[in-house]
Amino acid sequence: MGFGFGVVGCGMISNFHAKAIADIEGAELKACFDMVEASAQRLASETGCRAYSDLDALLADEEVDVVTICTPSGAHMDPAVAAAKAGKHVIVEKPLEVTLARCDAIIDACQAAGVVLATIFPSRFHESSQQLKRAIEADRFGRLSLGDAYVKWFRTQEYYDSGAWRGTWKLDGGGALMNQAIHSVDLLYWLMGPVAEVSAHMATLAHERIEVEDVAAAALKFESGALGTIEATTAAFPGSLKRIEVRGVSGSAVIEEEDIVEWEFAETTAADDELKERMQGATETGGGAADPAAIGHHGHQMLFADVLKAIETGGSPLVDGREGRRSVEIILAIYEAAISGRRVSLPLEKDPQLT
Repeated sequence: MGFGFGVVGCGMISNFHAKAIADIEGAELKACFDMVEASAQRLASETGCRAYSDLDALLADEEVDVVTICTPSGAHMDPAVAAAKAGKHVIVEKPLEVTLARCDAIIDACQAAGVVLATIFPSRFHESSQQLKRAIEADRFGRLSLGDAYVKWFRTQEYYDSGAWRGTWKLDGGGALMNQAIHSVDLLYWLMGPVAEVSAHMATLAHERIEVEDVAAAALKFESGALGTIEATTAAFPGSLKRIEVRGVSGSAVIEEEDIVEWEFAETTAADDELKERMQGATETGGGAADPAAIGHHGHQMLFADVLKAIETGGSPLVDGREGRRSVEIILAIYEAAISGRRVSLPLEKDPQLT
């Protein structure tokens, strides 16, 4: 079965969607849309797809089966809901949306339409992440004690000045946490399990003309009883690969982007040394640490392929809408904790007031 894709929003990240689609057998980018007609024409000329200046026209295209949403974060809901109502399967760039209410509107629309919904978190598909998940499920760590995520990146002032939506609560949904670190927040939750409580601090220390944080630090208590931290910034020159640490009473593992840099267990296996050697130096890009475009598209490719499998089998993708919502909820709880100066329990009863 072949699948036709349509891309909504033709900014930088749409290039990675196009490359991922091109590398999947049986998938083809058929159409694209952007409110700025020149942006749609650019992507169309580079890929050979049709450019639309009207979203409804793209959604009426019978060759489009799956729509990927690449608009600014706080502008995901409207095109995603419209795509679902048009009977298209929906893949939404991270974050799913910037409030829980808007996330729920997307989830509900896709459920009502009977279409597959997925959120883009490519890091779950990297081999290092998969190896770590399998080790946890095999109980190699024993009782988990600590789970930490560090995203110490750098963004210039020009980065924030390059788009009026950047650094705003309404369209960016937040700063270093919601835009950059959300990949690691999702990965930490996926590995460690649900978060029960957070406390936090955040600040804007290095950038001007933005409403949101460029530095944040949070302490977490997981439902399992394990503790953890999340540190996120876009003010750490020159930028480092994102880092996930998982510690337990019987083992420790550390991932930097796609590299496994620590892999130690009380009970070793014959495969451990080979894995450590093979997975050191697995990262082939800058990981987005200093340049947002310095990422690969292979994670997107695997995620898209997973969505197509779900469509074919009637199953659910690894990162469906409800999974995509969880990282948004954790980040919103961190924001509420930082603004209020108190501990915040999860799940949240409602969206916090951030502005």
